[in-house]
Amino acid sequence: MFIDGAFVASASGQTFDVVDPANRQVFHRVARGNAEDVDRAVQAARRAFDDGPWPRMSGADRAAVLRRMGDLIAERKDELARIEVQDNGKPLPEAVWDIEDTAGVFHFYADLAARLDNSAGQEIELAMEGFTSKAVKEPIGVAGAIIPWNFPMLMASWKVAPALAAGCCMVLKPSELTPVSALELGQIAFDAGLPAGVLNIVTGFGAEAGQPLTEHPGVDKLAFTGSVPTGSRIMATAARDIKAVSLELGGKSPLVVFADTPLDEAVEWIMFGIFWNQGEVCSATSRVLIEQSIYVPLLERLAEEAKKIRIGHGLEEGILLGPLVSPSQHQKVLEAIERGKSEGRLVTGGGVPAGLEDGCYVEPTVFADMAEDSWIWREEIFGPVVCVKPFETEAEAIRMANDSRFGLGAAVMSADLDRAERVARAFRAGIVWINCSQPTFTEAPWGGYKQSGIGRELGEWGLNNYLETKQITTFDRSKPWGWYLK
Repeated sequence: MFIDGAFVASASGQTFDVVDPANRQVFHRVARGNAEDVDRAVQAARRAFDDGPWPRMSGADRAAVLRRMGDLIAERKDELARIEVQDNGKPLPEAVWDIEDTAGVFHFYADLAARLDNSAGQEIELAMEGFTSKAVKEPIGVAGAIIPWNFPMLMASWKVAPALAAGCCMVLKPSELTPVSALELGQIAFDAGLPAGVLNIVTGFGAEAGQPLTEHPGVDKLAFTGSVPTGSRIMATAARDIKAVSLELGGKSPLVVFADTPLDEAVEWIMFGIFWNQGEVCSATSRVLIEQSIYVPLLERLAEEAKKIRIGHGLEEGILLGPLVSPSQHQKVLEAIERGKSEGRLVTGGGVPAGLEDGCYVEPTVFADMAEDSWIWREEIFGPVVCVKPFETEAEAIRMANDSRFGLGAAVMSADLDRAERVARAFRAGIVWINCSQPTFTEAPWGGYKQSGIGRELGEWGLNNYLETKQITTFDRSKPWGWYLK
């Protein structure tokens, strides 16, 4: 683990295995953290925040360290991408893109950190004479961050970079399924000159390390990306100490395709929306609504193209679909597919690709014609599984799209941009795409409605997650107050 600027063993001395999902073989072992390790990490972060230089440095000085971290990530891009492939299973080109984005996130928040120096505070106009007031922003304190396994290093950067830019100190708990690149981030922070204790990384399991982090009284802010049940427990735990919380949770995002959309464009974005990263994407557009007049030809073309996707080890050239992240996730998705067979029509896929039985592979899978209240239409599967239904009218499409407890992403495709904009505004979702699905930009806000979460990451909104707003009001002493003393 990385605690107080050094790599250390767990307090118990225990480790756990990290498995390559392409072959189910152990390729690494990392420290198995527990509550004692979490306490060491929080205490280090607490000292760094309360007494250390980081929160007191200028934004420009913090920016220099963040920019150096981004540069080091970019310099090690190929090595880090290969780690992500072995840890997570994703194809190498996707991993390279992730690492490039990770470097970009640190560069972006370096720029925002530097800008903080220009913000002395927002002047507030008061109704009473004799007083002046301003609102200033300050770092929230020690942040605890728990990240998922689907974009390991990128998801770490979404929390670490803005927290450090704001002047916070942090304890990061990566997923036990994909901990390796997070530890590399510790080395990168060290090499970039980040002061000891500002970033601490504890590897371990949720109950043993994640829960103690959420419960620790020395943590001021919790940031979590993951499942709705876990997010709900974190929110309940945070309520005991009234900790600030931001949550990015699950989704079952809709993609509405109108009949004036060219079939090739529709197929491309439907596939990108669900098969990118093996469908292990919280915002994946896994519910596709197709206008009735093009439903049959589009569904046939989708099935035809899905069968052509090359499946295999992420380091092999030309692979577009790698293994799922772990044996347990593999089994979960296969069980979901079996349940789906009783609720809808299996159009293509649904099994383990021939010759790849040793890994955690699942064929690109398309279901059609299930009921709106069916489990497979309503619940997140987190795999390469898409459900398709027809619609007749725009109003029906909007109703079906919004009929979900989730509200993370949504997409609409139409040659009529006025209609597309109208539908986009009608979606109850935090992220909406027009004529595309899934592109994500560091500059734009990311987060969901309803059970898909609370708060926003990325852009200036991500920085605000780690800032408190303070009012400073000054009285003009040249005039006596004279309430009690006349």
